[in-house]
Amino acid sequence: MNDLLPDRSALWQYFEGKVQALTQRYGYAEIRTPIVEQTALFARSIGEVTDIVEKEMYTFEDRNGDSLTLRPEGTASCVRAAMEHGLLHNQTQRLWYQGPMFRHERPQKGRYRQFHQVGVEAFGLEGPDIDAEVILLSARLWRELGLSDHVTLELNSLGSSEARAAYRDKLVAYFEQHRDQLDEDSLRRLTSNPLRILDSKNPDMAPMLADAPKLMDHLDDASREHFEGLTALLQAAGIDYVINPRLVRGLDYYGRTVFEWTTTALGSQGTVCAGGRYDGLVEQLGGKPTPAVGFAMGIERLVLLLETLELVPDSALGELDLYVLPLDDVATTQAMLLAERIRSELPELRLQLHCGGGSFKSRIKKADKSGARLALLLGEDELEAGRATLKFLREEREQMSLDQGALIDILASMTASDERA
Repeated sequence: MNDLLPDRSALWQYFEGKVQALTQRYGYAEIRTPIVEQTALFARSIGEVTDIVEKEMYTFEDRNGDSLTLRPEGTASCVRAAMEHGLLHNQTQRLWYQGPMFRHERPQKGRYRQFHQVGVEAFGLEGPDIDAEVILLSARLWRELGLSDHVTLELNSLGSSEARAAYRDKLVAYFEQHRDQLDEDSLRRLTSNPLRILDSKNPDMAPMLADAPKLMDHLDDASREHFEGLTALLQAAGIDYVINPRLVRGLDYYGRTVFEWTTTALGSQGTVCAGGRYDGLVEQLGGKPTPAVGFAMGIERLVLLLETLELVPDSALGELDLYVLPLDDVATTQAMLLAERIRSELPELRLQLHCGGGSFKSRIKKADKSGARLALLLGEDELEAGRATLKFLREEREQMSLDQGALIDILASMTASDERA
């Protein structure tokens, strides 16, 4: 687990702001759920024999002896909350969330045991159009972040539960014939969750997996029609995709559409967003049958991707525009009042007031260290003349003496010209 320090929080705020604005534009409402849930919720929804439930969850007993778990993903909690508060009864819902998740897995670059996700979930809509919409939403996010050329959409269909059961038998029979080529993890999954073997990253198994029966060839008619409807909508919208027959996802609740956005910009291929349909989950957790589709994306990985590709605009880094600097203790009060006036009249301006006194030299040093582009100096001479001195900290320009009455207009025009540039 790791801390998010001030020099990086502005980058997170930039990403989260993009997500919040985009979900609102698509008509999705935010939901916030607890980070602790009953363990049974995740065991029933994710699957007893998944890696998450078997090896990765942070589970403990509280003082009443109840088994509780720090949420390892957001969909189950979202479904539980929607059911508990009657959000799914004879109505559709488009929801989104963000927050920390917890899994005890091997830490690696961009992946931590406390990690953060943004998720989108849509309930009560069964056609391929809503599948297309959540994919289009994610595709628009990539465009707005400048990532479109660095991610690839992979699609597959898992079909109905009946079609998967029949396919499972064929897959097990195939793997039994190649048992000597299976690694230890795959042998364990052979009896519990054989579809997950298809997702193995073991390069020694790649040729054998490539020849394995493909689920797409064993789809039921309704699932095939649904998938063809989805791909037609994506083609109409100009969204490129690759059909990946080995894409199965690691959670048991998925059926029909599954998808991932992957990138190679961080080294080996990695997933930055994934999701799909889970039409049976609400019923599985005790509700009425409810079609549902959604996705989740990891904030750490996406922030790392933006940094690696240098796609973060300077304006997103939260750097100060102005440092208001009283040159002596006499000017402190007037400097504070002037700073408050600027904040009131120019609320978009990022301003910091010097506090703590100090020598003239140390004050100037702190102004420069603040990272601000401009410093507004107030001393005894400025107070007497009703003026302020504007000093350019990042440019080779002569400082300017400004009338305090015209100060707001001048700062506003300078900020506007910087934003246009």
